[in-house]
Amino acid sequence: MEDFSYRLPTHFVFGHGSEREAGRLVAHYGGTKVLVLFGGGSVERSGLLARVLNSLDRALLDHVELKGVKPNPLLSTVYEGISLVRDEHVDFILALGGGSVIDTAKAIAAGARYPGDVWDFYGGDHTPDRALPVGCVLTIAASGSEASPDSVITQDGSMLKRETSSSVLLPTFSILNPELTETLPAYQTACGITDMYSHLLERYMSRSAAVGVSDRMIEGLMLAIIDEAAPVVEDPRNYDARANLMWAATMAHCGIAGVDRKHDWASHDIEYALSSRYDVAHGAGLAVVIPAVLTYYLDVDVAAVPRLAQLARRVWGVDEADDMVAARAGVEAQRSFFASLGMPTMLEEVGGKLEDIPSLASETCFAGGRAGTVGGYLPLDEHAVARIFSLMLA
Repeated sequence: MEDFSYRLPTHFVFGHGSEREAGRLVAHYGGTKVLVLFGGGSVERSGLLARVLNSLDRALLDHVELKGVKPNPLLSTVYEGISLVRDEHVDFILALGGGSVIDTAKAIAAGARYPGDVWDFYGGDHTPDRALPVGCVLTIAASGSEASPDSVITQDGSMLKRETSSSVLLPTFSILNPELTETLPAYQTACGITDMYSHLLERYMSRSAAVGVSDRMIEGLMLAIIDEAAPVVEDPRNYDARANLMWAATMAHCGIAGVDRKHDWASHDIEYALSSRYDVAHGAGLAVVIPAVLTYYLDVDVAAVPRLAQLARRVWGVDEADDMVAARAGVEAQRSFFASLGMPTMLEEVGGKLEDIPSLASETCFAGGRAGTVGGYLPLDEHAVARIFSLMLA
């Protein structure tokens, strides 16, 4: 087990109608003028925006709005938000949406308190040390950004997708009402399920020893996600299944399940190249990447075999005595699970081709202006990443 220091200051408010608490919470945490940030028209059509604005009015809070955050959110939107915050003297940012909106809110919050270019935090070696407070009203159970210090932004033009992480980016509060996810398209729900599962898998793939407690926490959350996936697919308005998935997504990425161990994150680093190139949803890209990454580990690393065999037996119900046979069966079980949700599992399904692989591998391993490796379980160079991309081909 690794040494650690862990603190999660985010205030969670969970349940029916909880978005009506937004104004009270902003005022409680010192906000006086709020930037309300959201994506498309669904927040307006559903009445969520009106309910939240009404709660701000009841709390006697001024506000301005910024609409138009896209999936795989763009740096240009962040710049627009920073300018608006400064011009309007905003002191609190309220994100209505999923990970893309929350990540954008975090970027704006950091950039508004920074004299330089906010991209320094994503494309370089800088880490935010100050930020405006951010609150969230979650509408998609997926990214866990409502409980994490992370933010992922894509640079316009180059389409480089980069991440920053800092404790100052942890949301001050997060409002989680499962009812807000009931009208999501089935594909978006499936992408979210894949994403939350991936956050657990990235933590599970670890070389840290004596991590039995967090192994069992991760496995339990994985089993909960698998159990609740089918009921949500069958009945999108199943509140209990939605509630369990929403809380599982938060628990998967709030840090508690992996605080005592080193993590991998190779699948995420590789997926960023996919979603930047083909504009595929993050969860869909992960469904393509994960089986290939795990297959590569089994091909080249003997230590991966018992780890993935344990996962196969404990989570995927594989009953094979031989570790390698069990591990490979577990990888196929994960691929089948993603496919059952309607996710792509091959590179061609998201628009990729054999001839794209060299540039995809190069982009994956090129960060901060220099070539390097990705992944915490195995350091993967450009050659290894190219091999992984080739394993995604049908």
